[in-house]
Amino acid sequence: MDGAPMGGTDRPVGRRRIAGLLCAALAVTLAPAGCGEQSGDVEARAQAVAEAKRLNQALGHRDRPRDAASITATEVLGDSGTPAPGDGSTVRREAMAWTGRVSGDERATIDVRFVVTLDERPVTSFGARGRTAGAATVCFRYELRLYRYTSYQEIDCPSGAAPPTPSAAPVPALPADGRKRLTAVLRSARPETLAGAVRTAFPQEWITVDTAAQDGALVAAVGVPAERECLLLVRTPTGRIEEPGYDRIWLEPGETGCRTGLYLSPPR
Repeated sequence: MDGAPMGGTDRPVGRRRIAGLLCAALAVTLAPAGCGEQSGDVEARAQAVAEAKRLNQALGHRDRPRDAASITATEVLGDSGTPAPGDGSTVRREAMAWTGRVSGDERATIDVRFVVTLDERPVTSFGARGRTAGAATVCFRYELRLYRYTSYQEIDCPSGAAPPTPSAAPVPALPADGRKRLTAVLRSARPETLAGAVRTAFPQEWITVDTAAQDGALVAAVGVPAERECLLLVRTPTGRIEEPGYDRIWLEPGETGCRTGLYLSPPR
């Protein structure tokens, strides 16, 4: 008689204990299959660091003179970067400071803040991995020098809002109608007036001018050395205007450059 009440009391307790053991066993079994939850903060930081590395690779080897403000506007903030994950999460770059320029022995430094927010990602199927909501903010300083690869290192993040986006300086270039201008000059010039007429047509200080007259032909080369840009035209003895081809490797620093020699005495 006394045993019946005790047995009735033990059975519910026993069932609860067995259920708990089964749940624990199931959790141990499923964990390796990826049914747990990742830390959103850890994943957010990993994404921010990966975006910083991607930007360093994009800035890459510097072979054009540029000021830090222009690089920031066009390559740091102008680049779309890595697309957001598409689940309500965001990956954002913020330029915090920029100084100097890439030119000669000078260097440019750019500080960038990377802000990543990740929404919660619940488990929706067996084998999937969930994620808690998370966020991370990391900052890196990029150093850029002419004819070198960009380097970067993590720095402490400054507080406060990012400053306004800087403006990019115009890139030196030949005018859009440069071929038309030079053709007109060559049609009307004489050997003794050629150099002055070409310079008048291209007065910008960043444009180089080189002219020559040889065996009845007039040759003119106008270029922007810093941008490896060159326009080379020839008026043949018959009066025809031609644009001779040449290997653009000769426009690189230390080579021939944009000179009439590209036509009159081509490098070998």
